[in-house]
Amino acid sequence: MALHIVLYQPEIPSNTGNIARTCAGTGTHLHLIKPLGFSTDDRMLKRAGLDYWYAVNITYYDSFEQFMEIHHDKKDRMFFVETFANDRYYHEVEYQDEDFLILGRETKGIPKEILAQFPHQVVRLPMNDVTRSLNLSNVAAIVIFEALRQLHFPQMK
Repeated sequence: MALHIVLYQPEIPSNTGNIARTCAGTGTHLHLIKPLGFSTDDRMLKRAGLDYWYAVNITYYDSFEQFMEIHHDKKDRMFFVETFANDRYYHEVEYQDEDFLILGRETKGIPKEILAQFPHQVVRLPMNDVTRSLNLSNVAAIVIFEALRQLHFPQMK
């Protein structure tokens, strides 16, 4: 049993490192879609992930198209978390084992062309209008833990 968190072209190494640490602690599979805005040898990435890298199940893709080619059979269980989404909130999804939670770039999110292919699978977190968006690693933790809560925290104590 595992959830999947997908980062579409992440730009900030410390966010990806923090998300990797959350993945290690929850058994969530991390997927990174290139290009990345940093090297995977980046010290900020490693520092944020600390010594948990050995426990992260991580897969890299050269493009969103490659990701979809490999996971096309799961396309109905992909949920795109976006700041400016429809009125469907992240907690209204009935999550299942093996769901994919997809987050976009810190500065630009997920391209509209991709979102248009999945109009009923775009969700958002409620927030006020003081900031443009929430921190990517915080959003990842929120949606991962909501999905795990619904699944009764499998294989966790």
